[in-house]
Amino acid sequence: MQDRGIQALYLQALDPVAETQADTHSYGFRKERSCADALTQCYRVLFREDMPTWILEGDIKSCFDTISHNWLVTHIPTEVSMLEKWLKAGYMEKSVWHASEDGTPQGGIISPVLANMTLDGLEKLLREKYPLKGPGSQKGKRSKVHLVRYADDFIITGSSQKLLEQEVKPLVIAFLRERGLELSQEKTKITHIADGFDFLGQNIRKYNGLLLTRPSKKNVKAFLKDIRETIKGHKQATAYGLITLLNPKIQGWANYHRYGASGKTFSHVDWVIEKALWQWARRRHPKKGTHWIQKRYFRQIGDRNWCFFGTAKSKDGQTVQKVLHAAAKTPIVRYTKIKGACNPYDPAWKPYLSERREAKMKTILRSRHQLLELWKRQEGICPNCEEPITIETGWHNHHVVHKAKGGSNGIENRVLVHPNCHRQVHATKGTVSKPCPV
Repeated sequence: MQDRGIQALYLQALDPVAETQADTHSYGFRKERSCADALTQCYRVLFREDMPTWILEGDIKSCFDTISHNWLVTHIPTEVSMLEKWLKAGYMEKSVWHASEDGTPQGGIISPVLANMTLDGLEKLLREKYPLKGPGSQKGKRSKVHLVRYADDFIITGSSQKLLEQEVKPLVIAFLRERGLELSQEKTKITHIADGFDFLGQNIRKYNGLLLTRPSKKNVKAFLKDIRETIKGHKQATAYGLITLLNPKIQGWANYHRYGASGKTFSHVDWVIEKALWQWARRRHPKKGTHWIQKRYFRQIGDRNWCFFGTAKSKDGQTVQKVLHAAAKTPIVRYTKIKGACNPYDPAWKPYLSERREAKMKTILRSRHQLLELWKRQEGICPNCEEPITIETGWHNHHVVHKAKGGSNGIENRVLVHPNCHRQVHATKGTVSKPCPV
């Protein structure tokens, strides 16, 4: 715990440097950036007819495990003696200590930033050889070379298969070799946009000139496997309890894919889950008829005929009902990508980032008026730790009882705090330091 605390302290000094030096279109393990930004950038560089048609799908072999220690010590701007101790500390497996001669430990607080700084510079290298402005820009524009990277997964676009195979790929191999890394021969391949490629759980492909991003078959298969295992592993659970387990999985998966052309996939996923739940219900009641089972576990809500639901008793003895979330009910929305040059540590970008956060929260909380009002009153800041409340951090609607106002449960007695701050307040039996102004 002490070691992790020290790493977190050093990270606070190193991360602003990493952000300043980072590649413009690197989106993994960085503040204010996400998979959605990377996928939107892919769309931007591929959607028009005059845009690149060939893609190099890059995958680095055991990236975290093979980064050269010598390169890190030489190039990472932090205290060398401390960095060497972390890199050479080794790891424990089944109570046996193993030496670490290469790589940075996965799960370490500072490891993602070290990996990002190791790979930063590839975009600059490609842009120097294929410039879009100034001398040589005609060659750069004809080559149509663009990099989009998320952690150690990346794609590089190009105007031809020959260009990517004979010019770009050797350049990438040489760049990685200097850092002790190499491309995975099995996973690295060159693909035409008409055949499509998988990136970050999405399949990106052109259909008769129209570019679509959809959940990849592999991603859908893995998701449905997890859902089936959850259902089969809880044969004795109540319908209410099963829905409590399934809803976060379905909502999380659907929210991730809601920025693409996912409508048909969502409907298919709902049908498969409904079928698995019907089998679960039949198994629980082998002697009951179809009509009885349908009436017991399924009901009509709006235009949906087969809505799986369950009931339970609340603490005050009231009957509460919970309905399974339908992926198809998740609205498909357009995502606004973050500006490539944005640096969250630069005060000049603070107004831009505040507008982005507010727009995101308004979208998420558009039908939850009380939460949105609280968020606005607090100016998006947690009163306990004075850090921003965002979609990524999450929030908890905390009840504060003011003696002057009695036991009212209105908005004046509520405040949004981070989930961790909420746990700390209850663990210490304290109060929120700065309640929401009224």
